[in-house]
Amino acid sequence: MCGIFGTLNYPFPINEQLIFDGLAHRGPDEQGSQSVDQLVLYHTRLAIQDLSLTGRQPMEYNGLLLIFNGEIYNHLELREKHGLEASSTSDTRTILMMFEKMGMKMLEEFDGMFAFALYDLKNRKLYLARDRAGKKPLYIYRKDNHYVFSSELSILARITKPEIDQQALADYLYLGYHYRASTPYLNISELENGHYLEIDTQQQSQQEVVWFKMEAGYQKISKLNQQETLLQLEDLLTTAVSRRLHSSDLPVGSFLSGGIDSGLVTAIAAKQVGQLHTFTVRVPGSYDESALAAQVAQKYDTNHTVVDLDFSNLKNDIEHIISAHGEPNCDNSAIPGYYVAKAAKAQLSVVLNGDGADELFGGYRRYVPFRHIDFFKPNNITSISAKILSGILPIANEKQSYYTYIYRLLKFASYTDVLKIYCSASSDLFVGFEDMFIRQPLMKAITTDLQTINKLHITPLNKLLLMDFQSLLFSRLLPKMDIATMAHSLEGRSPFLSKELLEFAPGLPDQFKINQVTTKYILRELARKYLPDQLLHQPKRGFEIPLRKWVDEELNPIIRDYLMAKSTLYAKIIKRSFVEALLARKINVSDERRAKMLFCIFGMEVWYSKIMTSAP
Repeated sequence: MCGIFGTLNYPFPINEQLIFDGLAHRGPDEQGSQSVDQLVLYHTRLAIQDLSLTGRQPMEYNGLLLIFNGEIYNHLELREKHGLEASSTSDTRTILMMFEKMGMKMLEEFDGMFAFALYDLKNRKLYLARDRAGKKPLYIYRKDNHYVFSSELSILARITKPEIDQQALADYLYLGYHYRASTPYLNISELENGHYLEIDTQQQSQQEVVWFKMEAGYQKISKLNQQETLLQLEDLLTTAVSRRLHSSDLPVGSFLSGGIDSGLVTAIAAKQVGQLHTFTVRVPGSYDESALAAQVAQKYDTNHTVVDLDFSNLKNDIEHIISAHGEPNCDNSAIPGYYVAKAAKAQLSVVLNGDGADELFGGYRRYVPFRHIDFFKPNNITSISAKILSGILPIANEKQSYYTYIYRLLKFASYTDVLKIYCSASSDLFVGFEDMFIRQPLMKAITTDLQTINKLHITPLNKLLLMDFQSLLFSRLLPKMDIATMAHSLEGRSPFLSKELLEFAPGLPDQFKINQVTTKYILRELARKYLPDQLLHQPKRGFEIPLRKWVDEELNPIIRDYLMAKSTLYAKIIKRSFVEALLARKINVSDERRAKMLFCIFGMEVWYSKIMTSAP
């Protein structure tokens, strides 16, 4: 795992030390740079594979130059398949050999997580690419024919000094994260998952290519019966775990919650190695999954660590945790993620996780109604009835209760606008308060994508799964894990996001994802073979942190300091009177939703404060 940075045709002086310092947490082991033509490449390395000097970057090979962040887990298999030979066992070398053989078609054969910049010196073309799911970040500044790209948005902004995009920030508040290519800056975009950018440096032209389309998988329905599906699922997951275990020259551990996703990954991994290191989080004031995780750890004799989070330093750490994202962040589960990654790094440098399973196999309770009703094509009678009923019912305050579930179901059933339906069913932040935003219209990009997905000939459930993969997973969950782990130079690997599983899961029939009201049905069936019975029917919880308590108690002074300051960024985006009313509890929303809304605005103000005080 590494950090990459580069410039093309950039006419201004660059502070090289600022780049290396800013990327050091992504690659603390080595630093390197190289310039050719009008291109300058920088690299910081976290050595995981090929620990010798033959893995150093930038790496040059037969007229090709590469900086690479990530891992190609099947690269030795590809060498054998294509008859490629080299003394170095580095997957970076494999990429170069594969490009020499087949160009960018090579991406279709990679099982891995990656973001890279590859320069073809002979044809003078630069390629910037990302993996299928977007596990590894890549941000690009484009203005005229100048390009600057980086693994870290904060470093890119400090170098290029772009203007803030207030419309993008309004969209962030509404959704809770920056959608797809969007960033909080003008002229900076995120390269999307399954995309690569080809820049012809001679013709001064560029072309963005979509090399992987997730929606294609949902249009090919599997004909396998349940037993055949189980066998294939087990085989693909075992292969994915095995590759992620064995493509490392360092020990590999696993994050282990009380759920079936990380439980399956841990169980399969433990069968392939000696005593596996596992890590579980115990959060005070929330549901304690550590006892369930301990059953798995005991069953597979792992070297188990329970990380007790007391958050005693939260008020001192919160600004650092939020600003580490380089953009506004309101995912409060990033907080325990930061602490558990810190604890894991004390013992090793590589961990497996269960990321992606929920979005591929249907793990959230909100997927259940979409299995049976197409809420994306509502009728007026249903919408009006739901609006009336949700309007007279008391507001739901208990996060995990069935009443809350029914209340939210009625809420998004009451909308006819596809954007409100999706946002209400997922983030549920400012839906219904659109008129409080100064910046309008909201969320044009996501609305266009939702309308496109809604026209596909796929089931309502698959529409929501596809949108969550493209939006929630790519734009919120994967960046959260990447930032939390890389803040401590820890590499996180996600077997459920393997090439083969991304091709297999979308085409499964709905009943293998949601069976009546059972979420992740086919995964639960597979888990019967590997996990204790008590885990099989546990609901999806994630990190259940006490956000309401934090907003009202521990973090209340700092949140008020930021939001009640005389000069705030949010006042240019959303009405200040509305935020003040939220603080004073004068807005009719649940306590949990109020806390999320305030934390979201707070996250933006912390980010803004940090970038205003971090000019080089």
